[in-house]
Amino acid sequence: MKVLKVAVILAAVIFLFGITPAFAEDKAKIGYVDLSRLFDEYYKTKEYDKVLETEHKAYEQESKAKIEKVREAQGKLALLKEDQKKATEGEIEKMKNELLEYDRQKKTDLTKERNEKIREILLEIEKIVSGYAEQNGYSVILNDRVLIYADKGLDLTENILKNLNAKKPEK
Repeated sequence: MKVLKVAVILAAVIFLFGITPAFAEDKAKIGYVDLSRLFDEYYKTKEYDKVLETEHKAYEQESKAKIEKVREAQGKLALLKEDQKKATEGEIEKMKNELLEYDRQKKTDLTKERNEKIREILLEIEKIVSGYAEQNGYSVILNDRVLIYADKGLDLTENILKNLNAKKPEK
């Protein structure tokens, strides 16, 4: 039994030493990118940030208008007779609930839309990086966040950023 184990280990060692020179001759071309920078400096990300900001401002304005209606109704409450107060209090409570629901729904919608757009942009970046790798003979391109150390000469961020923004429409 021991002879079999030794034979298997010896065969594995010979196999590994036999493969190593063949792999070394193939010389894998490796690079890395700063994915955060690619995302932040991609023109489509910047364009979408503007769209998102506009939508958020519209949401805030609408929300402020609804809050103001609630405040107005609360301000008039002290001037009303008892029988009118109860009805108005019910309306105010309904308006508050509608405001909370509107707020929750709008935040959910904006978050969902934002996440979908981020996913779409990241897929585009991945496609550009993959195309760059194929065109330039790279075996591996890594995200710099997984690296402990890398030579700056392997950083492909600038080159890929140029490719990403090459299709930017002129304004």
